[in-house]
Amino acid sequence: MNNPTRTRRERTREHLTPEEVQKLLDASKGTRNPERDYCLLLLMFRHGLRVTEICALKLSDVDTKEKVLHIKRLKSCASGDHPVFNGESRAIQAWLTKRNKMHPHCITLFVSERRKPLSRSMVWTMIRNVAEAAGLVDLNIHPHMLRHACGYNLINRGTDVRMVQSFLGHRSIQSTVRYTELAPNRFANLY
Repeated sequence: MNNPTRTRRERTREHLTPEEVQKLLDASKGTRNPERDYCLLLLMFRHGLRVTEICALKLSDVDTKEKVLHIKRLKSCASGDHPVFNGESRAIQAWLTKRNKMHPHCITLFVSERRKPLSRSMVWTMIRNVAEAAGLVDLNIHPHMLRHACGYNLINRGTDVRMVQSFLGHRSIQSTVRYTELAPNRFANLY
């Protein structure tokens, strides 16, 4: 049931640009949990993770030695291993160092200050707060926009649509083609 006291703001779009993602990442460095929040946002964007997928990541899903992230996709999407990209190792290591000092007995990668797994609502709240700090409150940012930002960014960088489909774990190419429709450079080299 919807909360009658909460008004729903319209969104002008469902994705973020790389510049807006960078503003979020920069703003996350000023939160109460900068190592966790930066790492979480970076992984969500770089790997196109849904909020439930990031909350479900376990410590065992991160192989720091081999630099691999084991991703278990939801919604009948294809799971798989992703390489850990530039800057991610450092962010993961910084978070793990902070996390180890907390002595959590939790198997999930991301935990709260109360040493419990992060919930979907905690991630929503964190992203809303970081968006406000980044001056992006007018975009009405939600976690899934980072997944869309990943697809949008990959397509705009010229990544083959089938590669993006595989990377995001989409079963249907129709789920991926939507990102080509957003690409402002899609007609750039026709002539």
